[in-house]
Amino acid sequence: MTSISRVLLSKTSLFCISLLLLCNVAFSQSKVEQIDELIGKYAEYGKFNGSVLVADQGKVIYKKGFGMANMEWDIPNAPDTKHRLGSITKQFTGMLILQLVADGKLDLQAPITKYVPDYPKATGDKITTHHLLTHTSGIPNYTSFPRFFQDESRNPYTPDEFVKKFADKDLDFEPGERFSYSNSGYFLLGVIVEKLSGKTYEEMLHEKIFKPLQMNDSGYDNHADILKNRATGYEKQGNGYMNSNYLDMSIPYAAGSLYSTAEDLYKWDQALYTNKLLSQKYIDLYFKPQIPAFGNSHYAYGWGVGYNKIGKSKDSIYTIGHGGGINGFNTNISRATSDKSLVVLLSNAGGAPLNNMTRAIRGILHGKAYDMPKKSVANELFDVITDKGITAGLDRYKAIKDAEAYNLNEREMNTVGYQLMGAEKVAEAAEVFKLNTEAFPKSSNVYDSYGEALMKLGKNDLAIENYRKSVELNPNNHPGIEALKKLGADVSDLVKEVVVADEILETYVGTYELMPGFMLTVTREGSQLKTQATGQPVFDIFPKSENEFYLKVVEAQLQFNKNEAGEVDSVTLFQGGREITGKRVEE
Repeated sequence: MTSISRVLLSKTSLFCISLLLLCNVAFSQSKVEQIDELIGKYAEYGKFNGSVLVADQGKVIYKKGFGMANMEWDIPNAPDTKHRLGSITKQFTGMLILQLVADGKLDLQAPITKYVPDYPKATGDKITTHHLLTHTSGIPNYTSFPRFFQDESRNPYTPDEFVKKFADKDLDFEPGERFSYSNSGYFLLGVIVEKLSGKTYEEMLHEKIFKPLQMNDSGYDNHADILKNRATGYEKQGNGYMNSNYLDMSIPYAAGSLYSTAEDLYKWDQALYTNKLLSQKYIDLYFKPQIPAFGNSHYAYGWGVGYNKIGKSKDSIYTIGHGGGINGFNTNISRATSDKSLVVLLSNAGGAPLNNMTRAIRGILHGKAYDMPKKSVANELFDVITDKGITAGLDRYKAIKDAEAYNLNEREMNTVGYQLMGAEKVAEAAEVFKLNTEAFPKSSNVYDSYGEALMKLGKNDLAIENYRKSVELNPNNHPGIEALKKLGADVSDLVKEVVVADEILETYVGTYELMPGFMLTVTREGSQLKTQATGQPVFDIFPKSENEFYLKVVEAQLQFNKNEAGEVDSVTLFQGGREITGKRVEE
């Protein structure tokens, strides 16, 4: 090759490299512009007020604040605004626990009475730290206690004092029997951290996590502290806002007491790719799927792990994440290790649709189609009912529920119903819940909520009818069964055992593809069907009819479907108000 040729090749190569760099920059700008437009629309429609950070391939590509950190003083949100995290706290508690395990101070399978000797032995001897970490302890969730928020949430407690609020209560189920989200379990984990370390939970967080990672804008949200850049918490009320109720932060404790910033959570994400806090052996255990939880996720040690959709496409990506909700705030962190991407959404206006936002952002990152936000039917309905009454509200609902510019969301409608109940407008709430049953007739939760409102109105026959429908859709709805018993209803037919012939069970055995790369395998041992999702444990499933089965460890159901030839060719998973059908895979 001549020197001239080498020069020409070098110039050509330089041009190609420059062009490639320009294309990459343009593509990155396109991603950033799309994310900015997406979040901007959510903010415009009153669906998001907070801080955002997005990383791709381990690098931050977008960070910005939307709306106000303090609406009364017009102080805007920013990437370094400090937000309460709610249940994102649990992953930090899980980290402290595994650090104690790594130091040889704690056995995950030992009874908790070994570490908290004054905990009642009748239950404590059966419960392990593993049970607490995976929400399988059976300890009742204290935030679900009757009148808890009215009577307890403003009062300060020491950790030992507050444990007594739930320690003597009967277990909801035998430890390990099923998943049931429990803040009580994570509260107790904080107590174990203190007992074994001789330091406060707050001190351990700073010493073992925040200081080593230089997370200088994170900590325990003590109300008395003067905290620069702390966001005020608000609640949605229709299309407007109100100040959230006061909550003493000794109550959420190790289950939900932390504050942080989007920027600090990026530091946290990056550290989890290293062994700064734990050896690889324990990092693997930290993220290991343990038990089915919600949606398509399984629960690990303070994290939800599983496959989630990318935008509107059928493609999915394995994510590690968790959401949080606490008075005036809701939050979400979603990590995908396959591309080292991160989505952090911190809202100080409560009730933001953060899962939908995360899915859309992941669509943008992967060049897939995604949904833009629409105006909320539920929020507008609330405003009209509040201003003009229920009749005008129902008329407005009929006019906009199918309109292209509006979105009808089951969760938002349910929230509006409970806001009305909280305002002593129970009759109006019942009407909203009724609309929700008509719009989402396959959801167990909508009938449960409607039944609750009807019971408050003294319409017991209708309440029984709706509670029964809820339990029929979800046999695992134990609170619904208890409500029926309270109403004096006969529930013997709802809890009776259904028997399906072995030859029919055998037709369901096989592998079904719920999402690309995410399989559900069904096997049979005698008369017991079992199911296992990709990378997850095996769980028994129980029949509620010949072709409908449910899990006891989590609120999820499977329906086996036949084709025109009468052969089982697919299965539909019902969970969290969603349904996913997977075709049978030929082996």
